[in-house]
Amino acid sequence: MKTLLSAFILLLSVSILSCTQQDTDQNASNLVQKTRFVTIGTGGITGVYYPTGGAIAKIVNKKRDEYGLRCTVESTGGSVFNVNAVLSGDLEFGVVQSDRQFQAINGQKEWQDAGPQTNLRAVFSLHPEAVTLLAAVDSGIKTFEDLKGKKVNIGNPGSGQRENSIDALEASGMDYTKDIIAESVKAAEAPGLLQDNRLDAFFYTVGHPSGAFKEATSGRRKTLFIAIPHTDELIKKFPYYAKAFIPVSQYPGAENTEDTLTFGVKATLVTSAAVPDSVVYAITKEVFENIDEFKGLHPAFQDLTREGMLEGLSAPIHPGAMKYYKEVGLK
Repeated sequence: MKTLLSAFILLLSVSILSCTQQDTDQNASNLVQKTRFVTIGTGGITGVYYPTGGAIAKIVNKKRDEYGLRCTVESTGGSVFNVNAVLSGDLEFGVVQSDRQFQAINGQKEWQDAGPQTNLRAVFSLHPEAVTLLAAVDSGIKTFEDLKGKKVNIGNPGSGQRENSIDALEASGMDYTKDIIAESVKAAEAPGLLQDNRLDAFFYTVGHPSGAFKEATSGRRKTLFIAIPHTDELIKKFPYYAKAFIPVSQYPGAENTEDTLTFGVKATLVTSAAVPDSVVYAITKEVFENIDEFKGLHPAFQDLTREGMLEGLSAPIHPGAMKYYKEVGLK
């Protein structure tokens, strides 16, 4: 009798353990099924876009169980790539220069043949970005006009900075195909090439301080930030540009003694009309509700305000973001 009772208890125990394990497995499976993975396209790892994406992901992932969201970050070729990847569904979000957002929604520049990208949606804007030109002192470049005949990186195809570089050159009457020896490498590669004497100068549209410029101004070869002229004409011609400056105090290795004048844009976060409202709402809410923590994640964010983060947006604001803005009285 005892033997039969022991056998029954053993079978019952195995059955309970099996059911418990099945429940655990089912719960884990349900959690995976409920978790939505979203990716933020950024830029080169030495710029500000990559840590910007990382900062957003860090804030949002703290509430991943509540929202069922898991944010990841991808280093990409920049603004044009991010717009196209968001619209194709390869990325859910992308960090994009405000001028590129304007051009995409209006069917200009790279989107001229395809026409207005009507499914593009704005979420919020971020830090200002200055069109920055750094030259090697031994190249003889002291003014913008001295770029003629020099080897200058204008940025890789698909980056926002490339068009900014061309605009700056054209404002001074220069043709990048004729008046300079134009290089088209990614921004992350330019500092090393400058220090290796393979570039005389390079453009980069970026928030400051920037790891790329910290690297470029800290090497053996002495460097100098070059002021960009004709900014008034550029701003009058292109509504998405604004005056900017390079804070030389951030780069003690450069030869400059005062801030350098230039023009710039804003970094913005964009998405697609196809991304669910709940996803965009969650990301918007968490960044805005934790703005003080967010501002502490990178020096470029220090002057951000909630009101300022709704400036520089050309595409329609995504309904998920708009829902939050209306809740808190920002719209």
